Amino acid sequence: MITGMRSRGRGPTFRLLLGVCGALAAELAFGAAARGETMSGALALAYQNNPDLNQQRAGVRAQDEGVPRATAAYRPTVAGTAQYGFSHIAEQGSFFPGLPAEKFAETTDPSSFGVSVTETIFNGNRNYNGVRQAESNVLQSRETLRNTEESVLQDGATAYMNVLRDTAILDLRKNNIIVLEEQLRQTRDRFNVGEVTRTDVAQAESSLASARSDYFTAQANLETSIANYHQVIGVDPKNLQPARSVEALLPRTLPEAIKIGLAEHPSIIAALHAVDAAALQVKLVEGELYPTLQVVGSVTQNYNYQGFPGLKEFEGLIQGQLTVPLYSGGETYAHIRQAKEQLSQAELQAEVQRDTVRANVVSDWGLLDTAKAVIRSDEAAVKSAEIALEGVREEAKVGQRTTLDILNAQQTLLNARVSLVSAQRDRVVASYQTLAAIGELYAANISLDVQQYDPTVHFDQVKDSWFGLRTPDGR
Repeated sequence: MITGMRSRGRGPTFRLLLGVCGALAAELAFGAAARGETMSGALALAYQNNPDLNQQRAGVRAQDEGVPRATAAYRPTVAGTAQYGFSHIAEQGSFFPGLPAEKFAETTDPSSFGVSVTETIFNGNRNYNGVRQAESNVLQSRETLRNTEESVLQDGATAYMNVLRDTAILDLRKNNIIVLEEQLRQTRDRFNVGEVTRTDVAQAESSLASARSDYFTAQANLETSIANYHQVIGVDPKNLQPARSVEALLPRTLPEAIKIGLAEHPSIIAALHAVDAAALQVKLVEGELYPTLQVVGSVTQNYNYQGFPGLKEFEGLIQGQLTVPLYSGGETYAHIRQAKEQLSQAELQAEVQRDTVRANVVSDWGLLDTAKAVIRSDEAAVKSAEIALEGVREEAKVGQRTTLDILNAQQTLLNARVSLVSAQRDRVVASYQTLAAIGELYAANISLDVQQYDPTVHFDQVKDSWFGLRTPDGR
């Protein structure tokens, strides 16, 4: 970072730059708090406004309506009918031979109206199994929502830390340019008095050019991270504060984490509800082989019946209807076999989810352990690189080191600090990933200051609805 000169030594400018580097390194360690957006505040915004999460909530509300739709099969269906028309009757002739012919013509407007009621008494338990399947689908959609919530919060934490990391790296690159510009100026001064060669100047110029290139790359990376942050959180980042890991919420050991993940992860629970729904689908299709018993009642009032003026007829009817399926070309049997295969597929998918969750827990736990180990190594590397750079500068004063040695030492320190910043980001992100992997990354568990979305509220509002077009929120 900062070099010395054999003839001039280190002046106030060097000490100032060294102080800037030290302060920046301390800030990059995420230990200094500043006023601005916090991780909790950012995740709260994502919880409330993220479109992926909100569309999934709408999907759960839509799935809730499956229960009243299935329950409707228990209730009678009522239909009204009405007819109105014109009738013209014309007759000519005689029914008895020898009598004079007679003419008859009449135009009327026959009409009728009626009401029919149908109630299903038995249909192979399809009503019962249909309601149970709808309830399983609702429970599955809730777990899918919980899984989406975890993904959004994890993405939000990752986006937050990416902005912090790339901002810190950009500051490091910018500071490195300042230091190398001073290094180049001093090297040129020494060249002018004959203390160094043109090669030293070229090396300093090359290092400065590379530093500027790295700065532009870091700037592009930060812009990408800001765009991702806006996509997940919904706003642009402003003065993000340092964030802590959530390791305190994790279990103590990996086996315990695996056990919790297999028991509580929403993707596994959702898959198990899908198995229940598939098993009920088999019963539903098998119910098509059973007889269907219905009671039908109807009343009909006719006017000008069959075209005769003034002729009225009232008809009331109540009857039982029994339908026994005999053969449907094999379609029902194929449907049953298909449903059984789909049940088998759902069971296998549940096993896939268990394996996936277990693999993710092990992987993320390992990433967290690795990040903590890398931080310790990088902290030692930064400390050693700072000592080495100071030593190279001192040796350069007496001609034992070249400008290239100083530039290399500066680059080593810069790389160590960049690596430390990345490792600190990786630790926080890995902690959130591990918490999500065991199914514990949700708003209540990480104490977000938000009004939590409760999917049971909408379900309770619609589950017993008999009629109505408006949704509970007035749409």
